[in-house]
Amino acid sequence: MEINVNFLDNLRLEAKFDDFTVITDQPIRYKGDGSAPSPFDYFLASSALCAAYFVRVYCLSRDIPTDNIRLSQNNIVDPENRYNQVFKIDVELPEDISEKDRQGILRSIDRCTVKKVIQTGPDFQIETVENLAEDAQALLMVEPDAEHRTFIEGKDLPLEQTIANMTKILADLGMKIEIASWRNIVPHVWSLHIRDAASPMCFTNGKGATKESALCSALGEFIERLNCNFFYNDQYFGEEIANAEFVHYPNERWFELEEDDALPEGILDEYTRAIYNPEGELGGSNLIDTNSGRADRGICSLPFVRKSDGEVVYFPSNLIENLYLSNGMSAGNTLPEAQVQCLSEIFERAVKKQILEQELALPDVPREVLEKYPDIVEGIEELEKQGFPILVKDASLGGRFPVMCVTLMNPRTGGVFASFGAHPSLHVALERSLTELMQGRSFEGLNDVPPPTFNSLEVTEPNNFVEHFVDSTGVVSWRFFSARSDIDFVEWDFSGNHADTNETEADRLFKILDDLGKEVYMAEYNELGAPACRILVPGYSEVYPVEDLIWDNTNKALDYREDILSLHTLDDEQLEDLVERLEESQIDNYETIITLIGVEFDENTVWGQLTVLELKILVYLALQRHEEALELVEAFLQYNDNTVERGLFYRAVQAVLEIALDEELALDDYIVNLRRMYGDETMAAVAGSVDGSVRFYGLTPTNMQLEGLDKHLRLIESYKKLHAARATQK
Repeated sequence: MEINVNFLDNLRLEAKFDDFTVITDQPIRYKGDGSAPSPFDYFLASSALCAAYFVRVYCLSRDIPTDNIRLSQNNIVDPENRYNQVFKIDVELPEDISEKDRQGILRSIDRCTVKKVIQTGPDFQIETVENLAEDAQALLMVEPDAEHRTFIEGKDLPLEQTIANMTKILADLGMKIEIASWRNIVPHVWSLHIRDAASPMCFTNGKGATKESALCSALGEFIERLNCNFFYNDQYFGEEIANAEFVHYPNERWFELEEDDALPEGILDEYTRAIYNPEGELGGSNLIDTNSGRADRGICSLPFVRKSDGEVVYFPSNLIENLYLSNGMSAGNTLPEAQVQCLSEIFERAVKKQILEQELALPDVPREVLEKYPDIVEGIEELEKQGFPILVKDASLGGRFPVMCVTLMNPRTGGVFASFGAHPSLHVALERSLTELMQGRSFEGLNDVPPPTFNSLEVTEPNNFVEHFVDSTGVVSWRFFSARSDIDFVEWDFSGNHADTNETEADRLFKILDDLGKEVYMAEYNELGAPACRILVPGYSEVYPVEDLIWDNTNKALDYREDILSLHTLDDEQLEDLVERLEESQIDNYETIITLIGVEFDENTVWGQLTVLELKILVYLALQRHEEALELVEAFLQYNDNTVERGLFYRAVQAVLEIALDEELALDDYIVNLRRMYGDETMAAVAGSVDGSVRFYGLTPTNMQLEGLDKHLRLIESYKKLHAARATQK
C-alpha cells in the first residue's frame, strides 16, 4: 500500500492512502499541539484493533455475540531498552462461551496480521528519489538469471522471465504495482491481490500452485485488463478523453446514428445481428458509448477479426462492456499462449453455465487418477482436515470440453462452493479448479457460500450465473450432488504430448467451437508491450443476457450523469424534470448513484452511499414536495443499510415532515426534545432541508469536471497513461 505524507502546521502530519486520511500530532510536552494521536499511538492501536478484528470474524462465523466480549492491550516497556516491549493482550469472555470457542478465539488472535509482521521483522529500505511521482514501480521479484528458470505447463517462458517482463511493462506505463496481500493456507495453493498504488480500483487477483505462478497470474490478469480497458468498464472517462481524437483505441470507428434509430450499416455482421437483435428492437441509441457519452459522434465501435474468413467486423464498445465483462480476454508471453487462456476461460464459464442450467450430476474423478497429481491431493486432504468435504468432478461432459470441477461443502453453514477450471491439460484444469476455490479466501470466508437448493428457478435465474461468474458464489442445485452421475467419467487430454505448443492447443480449442457451429471474433493488442487478445463467441460467451442491451444498458447513465453531477446548480424546473424521469424509469430504487452514472465517489461520503431512492428524497425536499418525500423516507428507513448517522438524519426528517403535514401539530412544540434526541447540528440540517433553506444535505457540490472527486480522478489518470501509450502507436 502506498502512503503519501503531507507536512501540515507545526508537528501535524497527514497520511493519505486509498480513500482515507489519517492526521497525527505530538503531545504538547514534545512541542506538538496534542490535536491527534502520535504515529506510535496509531501503531500500538493497530495491533489491538487487528486482534479484535480476528475475534469478530471468528464470532460472526459462528453466530457468537460480541456484545459482552472485551479486549484490552497494554505494552510493557523494558526499562533498559525502550525498543524492547511486550504487547499484552487480554480478552474477557462471557461464561456461556464453550471451552472450544474460547480456544478458537485465542487462536484467531494469534493470526493477527500486525502481530505476524512484527514477529517476522519488516525490512525497512530508506532512500532518496528524484521524483516520487516518477518512482513508478515497486520491486516485485529479483531479476531473472540463468540459475532460476521455472517452467510450468501453459507458459512459453520461465516464470521468472515472465514476471520480469510484465513488471517492466507496468513500470514503463508509470504504474506502481503493490502486493496488497498473500494467502497460502492450503499446501500448493497460493493467491495474492495486487493493485495500482495510485488508483487502487485497478486491481487483480492471482492464483497458482506456487508463489511465482500466482504472481504471474496476477500480473498477467492486470495487463490483460489494461489492454481491454476492463478496469474502466462503465466508467466516465471525463471531458478531456471524451473529446480526444480517439476514446478507446486509435483504430476505433464511429458510426453516425440513423434518423430512424436503426443500426447503422457497417456495425456487426449478419451472424451477430441475428444474435443481438433477433426481434429488430435494438436501436442505434442503445449502443452509444457509456464511457464518453458522445452521442453526437455516434456509435464507437472496435474492430474484431472473424476467424472463419479473416474479415474485420466492428463491435460497439457499449455492446462488449454490457454483455461480456472480463470473459475471454488474456495476456501472455506469446499470442497463442494468450489464446489458450482466453478459450479455456470461455469454456470454463460456458460449461459451468450448462451444468448449472441443466442441473447435471457430474462423475467423480477416480482416486487412481487423482493420485497422479500428489500436490493436488495434498491440498484437498488439508481442506478435508479443516472439516470441509471435497468433491472432485469431471466437468468435461464426456470428454468434449477441457473443464474440471472441485466442490467444497461447509458442514458448519450448509453452504457449498463449486469451483471450475479449464485448460487443455487435465492436470492444469484440476489445479486451477483448486486454486480458484481458495483464491483470496480464508477458512472463515468459506462461511459465506450459499446452501444448495432443489428450486430450479433459483438456480437458473440469470443473476445466479452472474454471481457464479463474478466470484463463484452463486447457488448450486442439490441434483449436482447425486451419486448417480448423468455423464460417464473420461480421462481427457486436449494437450497432446509435451512437444505440442500453445499454438497447437489453441487450434484444438478453436476446433471445439467450430464443431459447435460457433463463429469466433478476436482482437489483438500489442501496443503495451505484451501480446494480449480478446475473444468473443456470440451466443456462447456472454455473461449478461442479450436483452440487457435494451432493458438494462449501462448507457442509461447518459440520461442522468450531467444533471446529477450538476445537482446543486439545477433550478426547480430542471429538478422537476430529473425526478420525473427517475420516477418514470424502471431503475431500482436501491441502485447506487455510482453504478447509475459510472462515477466513483469516496465510499466514506454521502455521495458514496447515495442510492436512487435517497436522491429522489433530497430532490423532493428541495422542491418542497413533502408528501412524496415522506413516502420515500419511510421506504428508506424500512430497508436502510446506510450509515447510522444518515439513518438518524432521516428519522428526524420523518418526524419533522409528519409534523409539517399535520395542521394540528406545530414544530415549536417538539423542537426541544427533537434536539435532545438528534442533536442541534442534525436538527438544523433537518429543519433547513424541510423548509428548503438547506438543499441536498451531505452532498458536496461537484460538476462534469468531477471537481473534488479524487477517487474517480485517480482512475482517469490511470486510464490516461494507457491512452498516451496508444497514441504513440498510431
